[in-house]
Amino acid sequence: MRTDNIVECQGALILGAGLAGLFTALKLAPFPVTVIAGARPGHSGSSAWAQGGIAAAVGEGDSWQAHAADTIRAGAGACDPTVVELVTREAAARIDDLIALGAPFDRKPDGSLALGREAAHSAARIVHVTGDRAGAEVSRVLAERALETPSITLCEGFHAIELAVEEGRVAGVFARTGTGIDTRLVLFRSHAVIFATGGIGALYAATTNPLESRGEGFGMAARAGALIADAEFVQFHPTAIAIGRDPAPLATEALRGEGAVLIDETGRRFMPAVHADAELAPRDVVARAIHREIAHGHRVFLDCRAAIGAKFPRAFPTVYGACSSAGIDPAVQPIPVAPAAHYHMGGIATDANGRSSLEGLWAVGECTSTGLHGANRLGSNSLLEALVFGARAADDVGGRIAARRSAGSLPAPLHLTTAPPPKQLRATMTRHLGLERDETGIRTALAHIGAVERAANGEPSLLNITAAARLVGVAALARRESRGAHFRSDYPQADKSFTRTLLTLTDADKLAADAGLHGRIRANS
Repeated sequence: MRTDNIVECQGALILGAGLAGLFTALKLAPFPVTVIAGARPGHSGSSAWAQGGIAAAVGEGDSWQAHAADTIRAGAGACDPTVVELVTREAAARIDDLIALGAPFDRKPDGSLALGREAAHSAARIVHVTGDRAGAEVSRVLAERALETPSITLCEGFHAIELAVEEGRVAGVFARTGTGIDTRLVLFRSHAVIFATGGIGALYAATTNPLESRGEGFGMAARAGALIADAEFVQFHPTAIAIGRDPAPLATEALRGEGAVLIDETGRRFMPAVHADAELAPRDVVARAIHREIAHGHRVFLDCRAAIGAKFPRAFPTVYGACSSAGIDPAVQPIPVAPAAHYHMGGIATDANGRSSLEGLWAVGECTSTGLHGANRLGSNSLLEALVFGARAADDVGGRIAARRSAGSLPAPLHLTTAPPPKQLRATMTRHLGLERDETGIRTALAHIGAVERAANGEPSLLNITAAARLVGVAALARRESRGAHFRSDYPQADKSFTRTLLTLTDADKLAADAGLHGRIRANS
């Protein structure tokens, strides 16, 4: 691939400037790190939008064992117990790291951490900021610390499109800046590349994720030959605020933790008849229940009037602001809600140190599949996973790089714009690879994804997007059971035992061909 500039990064190269990328960069200090991102650090990806907080067993009477048990229970038999143990054991230390960096977590009058409770947690263990601003405030603090750290070089305004692979190992990343005739292609070379590229939410028509969460890092790694795990497991948040916005603002699960209830347009509560934990049931259960109510012609609302009431503006300012902008006062009016794509449990398969199957490529955060979340992520474990594996990847990479700054001058970024995936692709993913699936719908989705891929004319960004979508579809077709976030109406029961779905893109192409589906996603050109 022709390049206009080559940048030799003597240390590590991190793709993504959300919580996972910035925390990993800070953990690597004083080793040199180049961080490339499309947007301003601290405002990239989904991290800054996270409302609930970070789960950690730091409260009196709580334990990592209880946190682990809750994680495994929510994961519907698909979690890796070894990974769950290491994450829940290390959670408290990562919270201490954030406190040391200046994260302004909410405190009780005695100075101890104020802890919230969310669905499927057996205890209050969610560390939060101003009720629902954990992601925004922690991301802001990490960005400030990164900008102050001499060993970190931040490059915004670059859109990564392809991995550079030399002699069987990852050697860097090709990235674009600018648009149209002003597009410039840059090769950032490094022998230690760390992906922190986020999830796939924007592949769906209704999502709580920013529209740059197109699955491009996941697809890019797959196109280079990386092993992908559990791609079929896509979590829908039950309570996106249904006010016609794209992406949809989120009504945090912490509201239900405070006692908010789900009702239809008549005021009828429906969750007690669905699950013993009612509104605090696992996310997949609540999301499907809401989906079915809407499918039967009902409107669904989150009623916070009794549980939150007049304290709403100060207790949950982000949700209050989103509601107010649509003319809703959640202190006295129920909030209209609907499920929306929220988190991808699948992704680049990584080990306990964040290593992928490709030599020279590590990955952290939502673009990965570590085995922590299983088939249904426990609330507020996402930022925790990014922190734990960011620290572990930094330890692993730090022993392999020289303590030198990047050599050569960095090219100036041009104006960068990125578009969401094609509208019809998003509609297809929502209809056929959403909350409820069946073989006919999955096949329809895969046929459409193949058509989009063939029409891409080799455009790397679109190939990355369609690779991610195709892997979700093929994995969903292969899993002939229902488990957690993956529900097959033609196979509504769970198998007695669970086996992870592990695929390369070549494997996915073969499975699709064996199923009579044609068209393949090209590997790196």
